[in-house]
Amino acid sequence: MSYKPLKVAVVAFQGISPFHLAVPSVVFAEGPTDKSFFEVFICSAEQQPLTCNLGYHLSGLHDLSQLQRANVIVIPSWRSPYEQPTPELVHILRNQAAQGTTIVGLCLGAFVLAAAGLLDGHQATTHWECADELQRLYPKVHVTPDLLYVESGNIMTSAGTAAGLDACLALVRKRFGATLANQVARRLVIPPHRDGGQAQYIEMPLPQTAGHDRLSSLIQNVRGELEKPHTLDSLAAEVAMSRRSFTRQFRQLTGTTVMKWLIAERLNLAQRLLEHTEQPIERVAELSGFGSVESLRHHFRLRFKTSPMQWRRVFHNAMQV
Repeated sequence: MSYKPLKVAVVAFQGISPFHLAVPSVVFAEGPTDKSFFEVFICSAEQQPLTCNLGYHLSGLHDLSQLQRANVIVIPSWRSPYEQPTPELVHILRNQAAQGTTIVGLCLGAFVLAAAGLLDGHQATTHWECADELQRLYPKVHVTPDLLYVESGNIMTSAGTAAGLDACLALVRKRFGATLANQVARRLVIPPHRDGGQAQYIEMPLPQTAGHDRLSSLIQNVRGELEKPHTLDSLAAEVAMSRRSFTRQFRQLTGTTVMKWLIAERLNLAQRLLEHTEQPIERVAELSGFGSVESLRHHFRLRFKTSPMQWRRVFHNAMQV
């Protein structure tokens, strides 16, 4: 199966952080082996050359008119929650959103989308330090500060800094399947999917403990035995912990609950089996630990808004990269 390249336009501006500008670039512009999946171009919201916040200059960028040919427009950050985007940028974002273009606001980029009215009535997130201000300035937005990223129709917002990687990987997964998203994640040496919310990153990280070492080993073992009927009690017993202690340390290590982590891992395996094997759906359900086709379909629809069969029809044997 062939795909048209995903045209991704990233908006740069005076004072932009090089990291924020690099996030969509490393995900979309540096695919694992085949560059034909993505076409990335950087557009300038202001007169060039731009000066990034580290002092060096950026020039040779496209102007904002090029946003009109994009499938995805990314606002990778913004200078301040209180600074309004230019009327030209607002006009283009509104027009493109109305035509079905995916509009993404990473970190403080959510404030640009909110200023354009694109988040009114929608769920959205931003960096946890500015979430309250987003809600105050734009009361029509349903701000959810504990999520790494939020999709609402063709609008996506992400939490701060590295959560932009999660959001961009989610777009790759949605457009091209789990296999390509996993390959991009491996190349970047980051998790292909994080279920925890950004609340886990607000406080200082906990020191590594012997219990965490045991849990890390357990997690690797369970990933190789997802077909087994794991339970909270059985996993706690494997590392000789009480149910309460195991639950607490597991959340500290992974940022999520045991059952949510298990479901996410099983869905990831089910995706790979659907994409790369001829196993019937019943066998996929067994091998991924869901037990029944009904359970697999239920969780698949909750997470991906589609069925296992439809996922296979779209992505089976397509990601030979």
